[in-house]
Amino acid sequence: MEDVLPQVARGDARAVQSCLHRYGSLVWSIALKWSSSRADAEDAVQDIFIDLWKSADRFDASKASESTFVAMVARRRMIDRRRAHSRESERRAPSDVDLAELPSDAHEELETRGEALIAHKAMAELPPERRQVLRLSFYEGLTHEQISSDTGIPVGTVKSHVRRGLNSIRNRLAVANEDDAEGPA
Repeated sequence: MEDVLPQVARGDARAVQSCLHRYGSLVWSIALKWSSSRADAEDAVQDIFIDLWKSADRFDASKASESTFVAMVARRRMIDRRRAHSRESERRAPSDVDLAELPSDAHEELETRGEALIAHKAMAELPPERRQVLRLSFYEGLTHEQISSDTGIPVGTVKSHVRRGLNSIRNRLAVANEDDAEGPA
């Protein structure tokens, strides 16, 4: 079977269609494995093929097979997407907030931010491996199986980390709510 990427690099429109047909299922399977949802995988497939067509001229049959090159481009694109998503999540993650700076009429917002701050501090106190699993699960939306695959932690341990981490955060929130309910001493 003749390689299609050199033809894509030359701008052959039929080769683009052949590339989609030949490697669509490979790219789709990689995107699904790395994505948190089907919609995210669909977006990723489009990004991967655009990147593939832009880099088609870099394909060298003497270094790797065409399918290996396609898989490498797809994997790198998914890593880039995950890193970008992680950076976005970090920007949105609660940080140490000076509660005195909040508007006085924002009672509901104050409660929500207070709980978020307590949860954030509770998460920071978790053991590093448990914190990593929770971050991958909730900030990046990975399944237990994806977390296991990415970290090398057995699936059962991933599930235990999620359950124990959530219980720890819930307990901290419950204690804080009980303290609030009792009022000042």
